[in-house]
Amino acid sequence: MNHETTLSQRDVAAVWHPYSQLPIDGPPIAIVEGKGVYLYAEDGRSYIDAISSWWVNLHGHAHPYIAEQLYKQLHKLEHVIFAGFTHSPAIELAERLLSILPDNQRKIFYSDNGSTAVEIALKMCLQYWHNTGQCKKKIIALKDAYHGDTFGTMSVSARSNWTKPFENYLFEVIFLEVPNELSLKTIKEKLYAIRQEVACFIYEPLVQGSAGMKMYEASHLSELLCFCKELGILLIQDEVFTGFGRTGKLFAADYLHTQPDIMCLSKGLTGGTLPLGVTSCTEPIYHAFLSNDRTKTLFHGHSYTANPLACVAALASLDLLLKEETQLCIQRITTRHIDFARSIRGHRNVQTIRFLGTILAIEWRSDDVTNYFNPLRDQLYDYFLQKGILMRPLGNVIYLLPPYCIKDEELDYIYATIRLALEEVG
Repeated sequence: MNHETTLSQRDVAAVWHPYSQLPIDGPPIAIVEGKGVYLYAEDGRSYIDAISSWWVNLHGHAHPYIAEQLYKQLHKLEHVIFAGFTHSPAIELAERLLSILPDNQRKIFYSDNGSTAVEIALKMCLQYWHNTGQCKKKIIALKDAYHGDTFGTMSVSARSNWTKPFENYLFEVIFLEVPNELSLKTIKEKLYAIRQEVACFIYEPLVQGSAGMKMYEASHLSELLCFCKELGILLIQDEVFTGFGRTGKLFAADYLHTQPDIMCLSKGLTGGTLPLGVTSCTEPIYHAFLSNDRTKTLFHGHSYTANPLACVAALASLDLLLKEETQLCIQRITTRHIDFARSIRGHRNVQTIRFLGTILAIEWRSDDVTNYFNPLRDQLYDYFLQKGILMRPLGNVIYLLPPYCIKDEELDYIYATIRLALEEVG
């Protein structure tokens, strides 16, 4: 190997990146260090990580407290099989999560990412009905949904160019309109007609992230969830994105009146340090799998299930998240976003602007349809990168989702750059 070549050059020769087209996107930027909200590149440039590195980083890069806890754990136990064995970090994390999740959540099932957390939730629901001797196989999801990239999670996600090569292999799902004042009556009628066949309803609460940070009202979702409960439809709440403070509360569930049967968590769970997924469930779900008959077991597992290092990172992240200082930072970011959103509303290049908690999304006015492949995406991505800000636009929608440690002056710089972009891009 030629050690005089750059990291980016070596990468191009050996690595295949997600959601990337090398002929269009060019070589990746090699990052050599991260600290706080900043990423430092091989060429000496620095970038504000305005999207928390795909929504995972809560407290800033290379946080010393999380690093210290991981170092201690590395000297105790790095990993052990989780079938028939257990360990303190997994037990403590389960206990702590159950103490802050909706009070009907009673058991924690570990996996390694958001897609698998959702995959497990779907299997739990389908096998719940199988184990209890009831034939309920239909699955309900929302239009424009995104729940992951495995075959099961693609099936419950919106059909698109992402899923087109696999469409003949995806199972059937009934997609509903997002609940609002106009759609609720029709949605209820549709659900009532098929109520005896429906296994579960899966949804992203309040914010459909990958769809372009599309937001909808908690009151309308609560009404729909309550109706589903009355019909005996199991509820899967996908909080992989919205969990751990992103919406301004610990979970989007804290805005809702109806508790789900199952919840899915990942992304911010470890503060962006290590991969970890969680699927929580109620006592009735868990008890449907308890039996002297081994065939009623939930046959799902991963080699790195409940990895002690990942669990310790999650515990450390929770320590930081629940501090008053962090909660005040979340509220500060929320207030700053609201003020900025109001200040640019009505600009000729702002189609719509949406905000909830630490999430701020701006839909750029465009002659093309609003979607992931809108040509403005590359212009906006390059513009902010040149200004030292990492954004990853969802087509013509840019969004801010910063680590909670971001300072006011860093937010001011991002807001000022967005103002410039509104004048110069589009």
